[in-house]
Amino acid sequence: MRRLFDSSHPTTHHMQMKALTTATSEPEADLIRLLLSQAGIPAIARRTIGGPEWGAFGARLIFVNQQDLRRAHEVVDAEEEDGS
Repeated sequence: MRRLFDSSHPTTHHMQMKALTTATSEPEADLIRLLLSQAGIPAIARRTIGGPEWGAFGARLIFVNQQDLRRAHEVVDAEEEDGS
């Protein structure tokens, strides 16, 4: 069984994950990840503080591959403009 982002896998060996933005909660992180996914940009969310006892609460950092960072900013910024 291969792990996610296994450094021995040829397609992930050179990936550099970069922080894109911060979500205030798990539901917000899920919405951002969905938006990025619809644009063809894979993303992951990681808790910034606490552990499982926090549940869906607590901020999350959203990470994307370095090569997707510029386009990911454009997608998120466009959504923020549409939502304001």
